[in-house]
Amino acid sequence: MEIQRVAGQGTFGIVYLALLKTNNTLVAVKTINENATIQERISFLKEASIMKQFSKCHHVVKLIGVVSRGQPPMVVMEFMERGDLKQYLRSLRDSSQNFTSNEIYRMAIEIADGLAYLSSRKYVHRDLAARNCMVATDRTVKIGDFGMTRDVYETDYYKKGTRGMLPVRWMPPESIADGVFTTDSDIWSYGIVLWEIATLAEQPYQGLANEQVLQYVVSKGILTRPEECPNLLWDIMRRCWDWYPSKRPTCFEVIDRLQDHVGEDFKLISYYHGREGQEFLLTHGGVRTVNHPALGTGGFQYEEHPSENIPLNIPNREEEREGEEDPLNEPECLPPSSLQQSSSSSDGEAFELQLLKNY
Repeated sequence: MEIQRVAGQGTFGIVYLALLKTNNTLVAVKTINENATIQERISFLKEASIMKQFSKCHHVVKLIGVVSRGQPPMVVMEFMERGDLKQYLRSLRDSSQNFTSNEIYRMAIEIADGLAYLSSRKYVHRDLAARNCMVATDRTVKIGDFGMTRDVYETDYYKKGTRGMLPVRWMPPESIADGVFTTDSDIWSYGIVLWEIATLAEQPYQGLANEQVLQYVVSKGILTRPEECPNLLWDIMRRCWDWYPSKRPTCFEVIDRLQDHVGEDFKLISYYHGREGQEFLLTHGGVRTVNHPALGTGGFQYEEHPSENIPLNIPNREEEREGEEDPLNEPECLPPSSLQQSSSSSDGEAFELQLLKNY
């Protein structure tokens, strides 16, 4: 493997673009700073351990291998040329290219397919958001970055007591109030991702500080419908935000509703239409755990509303400028980690790579 150039920054260190010589493929190499603590090194390698289990789905970013010889360790992953989905969506704001409903549906079904694969393996993501989805050269969207983007997008997170950094704008009421995370809570977050897609990555609950978002969500408040949002997409969003977790759609149900709006090629590459996905549907399709709604309010008081959900109604704010932090969030977030380039990595340097057997 040969390092070619710096591709960006990750939570723990520099991300490089490298050439995998065994098959002449470009890959992304995540590194960790030499001065990282033992706990940070454990957290860094934990993502690789998690992603090793999820190597058979086209819509989840693939782990290729780990460089374990020498220091620092490196995690080698599939290279996603267009970066994360949040960044990509914002780049479309200044584009003359029309963002069609068919493209929106394609993104939506690809993320749902990746989430269906994870849920079939009883994995709860807990942090599904546009920033944690990656975009390939052909604009395929895949779920990735399992817990490694928190310092890159620090203003998307909120520190609440001893519970660490929480992505409150993507969290359902039961997670905020009771700390409960399930496949159903991932579906709530998926609905927020659809809202991000429809708004070209506007900040959810824009105009509210994080504390206000907490209060609003546990008061049964939801986001408003984006302008020019397709009816089907809005209906899916609303169902994803049902107060009762077990009334939210499953990933498989979302795919079923969207599949007539995407090309036939989706059936050839999706987990849903593959042998494994269909077997899961046959054996587990009718089985669903009943997850209860928020029992507490997480220290917040709210009034019971007669309607199912209350849409967000706040004054419009001027759209965030590209690259600026939201001043409402700034004092409520931890400072970003120090990101320094490792002195042991340089352009053209070669490393031995332990490849996964199935790559």
